[in-house]
Amino acid sequence: MNKDFLSILDISKTELEQILSEAKHLKTLKKQGVVHDVLRGKNLAMIFEKSSTRTHISFEVGMNELGGHALFLNARDMQIWRGEEIRDTARAASRYVSGIMIRAYKHSTIEEFARFATIPVINGLSDLEHPCQLLADIMTMEEHFGSTQDLRVAWVGDGNNVCNSLILSTVLTGYSVTVATPDGYEPSADIVTKARALGGKVNLVKSPEQAVKDAHIIVTDTWVSMGDDAEREERLKVFSPYTVDAGLMRHASPDARVLHCLPAHRGEEIADEVMEGGQSLVWDEAENRLHAQKALLVRLLKK
Repeated sequence: MNKDFLSILDISKTELEQILSEAKHLKTLKKQGVVHDVLRGKNLAMIFEKSSTRTHISFEVGMNELGGHALFLNARDMQIWRGEEIRDTARAASRYVSGIMIRAYKHSTIEEFARFATIPVINGLSDLEHPCQLLADIMTMEEHFGSTQDLRVAWVGDGNNVCNSLILSTVLTGYSVTVATPDGYEPSADIVTKARALGGKVNLVKSPEQAVKDAHIIVTDTWVSMGDDAEREERLKVFSPYTVDAGLMRHASPDARVLHCLPAHRGEEIADEVMEGGQSLVWDEAENRLHAQKALLVRLLKK
C-alpha cells in the first residue's frame, strides 16, 4: 500500500477489500468489548483547517481504542497559520508522531504535506476528495446489500469532494454511479475522465428523477460546503429541485437506501421524512467512519 491515503484510488481493489474486512473485524471486537490496542505507542497528529465533528471524533476515538494517542491541532494555533512553510512543518512533525491526518481547504496543502513528510499522511477532507468518507460508505453498502457489485448508485445535489471520491470509487467497487447536478455544479471533469479511463461506470445527468430511477443507493450532501457560504442564497434557489424526499424516492428501487455524510440540512438536500425513515442508513454510515478509519490506521501505522 502507498505511504499515504490522499485519494480513494491510493488503494487497490484488493487493499480496499482487506481494509473493509479488518474494519468489520474491529467493529465486532468493539461490540464484544474486546481490547484491541494494536497501535500502542503510536501517535497521530490531527491538523484541522476546517471545523469538524465526525472526522475529529472518529479519528481521536479510533486511535484511543487502538491503544494509541491522537493530538488535536487547530491550524490557526500553529506556526503554519503565521507563514511557516508546509514542508518545514511536515518534516518536523515526522520526527514527533507516527502519522498525520489533515482536514484542509486545498488538496494541494495535503499533497505537499505528504511529499515532505516521512510518515503516512491521511486526507481527512479537502476541496477535491473525501476518501475516508468513501471507506465508510462502501462498508455500509456491503453490510446492507452483501456486495457492492452491480449496485446502481445515484448522487443528487452538488458535485463536490464527496461526489468526486464516489465517482473514483467505481473503479474499485463494481457499482455504477449516476450523478444529477444543476448546470455549473458538476463534479470535476478530470475526476470523471479518470474514473472512466480506469473502467469506472459514471453517468452525468441533470434530472434527479432520472438519476435515482431504479437506484439501490441514493447519496446526497449539503448544497453549501464550507467555503461556499457567500453563495448560500443562490445555491438554495438553484438546488431546490434536488431535495431527496419521499417523492423522489418513489423513482428508486423499492429496496433503495439513502446515505448522507453529515452534517445534514433537513428540508434542503434531504427531507426529514427520509432522514428519519426506514430507508435511511445515515447512522450506520456515521458509525462506520470509526471502524473503517481504524482499519486504515492499522494498515498505515502498524509496523
